[in-house]
Amino acid sequence: MKTIITTLLFILTTVTQAQTDFEKGMTKAFEIWEQGETDKAENMFERIAKAEPKEWLPDYYIAQINSLKSWGEKDEVVLKAQLDKAQKHLDAAMLKSKNNAELLVMQAHILTNWVAFDGMTYGMKYSAKISELYAKASAIDATNPRVAFGKAEWGMGSAKYFGKDIAPYCKEIEASVKLFDTFNPKSALHPNWGKERAIAVSKQCKA
Repeated sequence: MKTIITTLLFILTTVTQAQTDFEKGMTKAFEIWEQGETDKAENMFERIAKAEPKEWLPDYYIAQINSLKSWGEKDEVVLKAQLDKAQKHLDAAMLKSKNNAELLVMQAHILTNWVAFDGMTYGMKYSAKISELYAKASAIDATNPRVAFGKAEWGMGSAKYFGKDIAPYCKEIEASVKLFDTFNPKSALHPNWGKERAIAVSKQCKA
């Protein structure tokens, strides 16, 4: 999580002048997040979302924070509260931005949280939907590195589960790393995370 925020802040340092109130608020929220005050950052994103009802990014980052907090969570009550909140804000973001590949990837992440928590219960329920989300996101923007990596990593996980060859997915993950190098977000506030994770998984393939 820290790497994601560090990357965001590095980009934001180049646009500190002539910012709108929205940009200033978002930048401050990222700074607070970087300092490890996740709840405080989340609250700030919520205030921005209320103040800027047409902007999808605050809702996106609230969803991301709650998804990230949910990895490895063992308490189902806590998990449900976090993922319900993530879903609520992702739904709000989707109403504001149609056919958005970034939002489809985040939806896949939220559902994957459930599968990771209890594969027996949620694997059958969500596996096909997750694959469908990545396929739809890829149709919208196949050059988006988070789309390419997420799709390949999910495919790899499924292949491992069913005892199939993961080599094709390793190639896709390696290709996604290159996409991170050429990807240009629409602004300093837009999603631009995931390269470090993609590199780590790529290295695991070669181990």
